[in-house]
Amino acid sequence: MTDKGSELDWELLDTVYEPDAGLILFEKRIDHMRNPRNQQVFERLVLESVDWVNMVAIDQQGCCVMIRQYRFGVGYTTLETPGGMVDPGEDSKQAAMRELLEETGYASDKWTYLGAVEPNPAFHNHLCHHWLAQQAYLAQPQRLGEGEMIEVELMDEIQVRAAVSSGELKHALALSALSRVYQLWPLPFQHDDRALS
Repeated sequence: MTDKGSELDWELLDTVYEPDAGLILFEKRIDHMRNPRNQQVFERLVLESVDWVNMVAIDQQGCCVMIRQYRFGVGYTTLETPGGMVDPGEDSKQAAMRELLEETGYASDKWTYLGAVEPNPAFHNHLCHHWLAQQAYLAQPQRLGEGEMIEVELMDEIQVRAAVSSGELKHALALSALSRVYQLWPLPFQHDDRALS
């Protein structure tokens, strides 16, 4: 079997960082890359970040611990799974445990790794790790950061699937994690496009 990646790989010629780009979650990098097909050189934007985590937390009654928060990119409040960034010195499981506790007040003693996805490999360099927390229980009040406002909502599997079907829940990383735990949709998936307007 041939290595298809090597013949498609672009050559990195040089990298420039823009330290004062005003980005909070990312560091802006411009790579000068040579196209292997025609040898032309292009500038390509990369937004560097630490890895992310998101969690599907199922409580002792079988409900999924979901959150609602305002998202500045889309300009409205979204329904999603808890998640966040992997801090320095943490692995993804430690980050998942910390983020779940901070955002929701829930903890779990039973964690399962569900794998990782590339949030947007076109210009992001990191992974988002998915974790399942089973038998989750309320351990403390939320400990939100100064820039956070999060509401916790418990949903059973039918409610989660209904939110996906209606288009209310459309956060890509939350859908990716949830689809590793629940049968979210029949194939082919369809929903009323009026929910997106």
